[in-house]
Amino acid sequence: MGNRKLWDSFKYAIEGVFYAFKTQRNIRIHFIAMIILTILMFCYAIESQDICILLICAMIVIVTEMVNTSVEKTIDLYTDQYHPLAKIAKDVAAGAVLIGSIISIIIGIIIFSKYI
Repeated sequence: MGNRKLWDSFKYAIEGVFYAFKTQRNIRIHFIAMIILTILMFCYAIESQDICILLICAMIVIVTEMVNTSVEKTIDLYTDQYHPLAKIAKDVAAGAVLIGSIISIIIGIIIFSKYI
């Protein structure tokens, strides 16, 4: 790739976000959940430190989903045949999203329970 400009790095990163959003149903679901979360945060006048915690949780879920997509696409590039190690890599990446999502939901319930 050679020397690239800082702007090029941002451009490629933005292209990655758009690719994930266009092609990955779960990322779209997580973005919709984040929009709903943001609306609820303003409806319930959530305190700033709780907003930060909730946004970090949302970011963790979306980022792990994007890493999961990267793992899956890399494995698909390498092989189109079943391999037990490929399955493990894909399953573990998906498991990271699941754990992040479950913990984020628990944190959300704990935080919102103070305001409801």
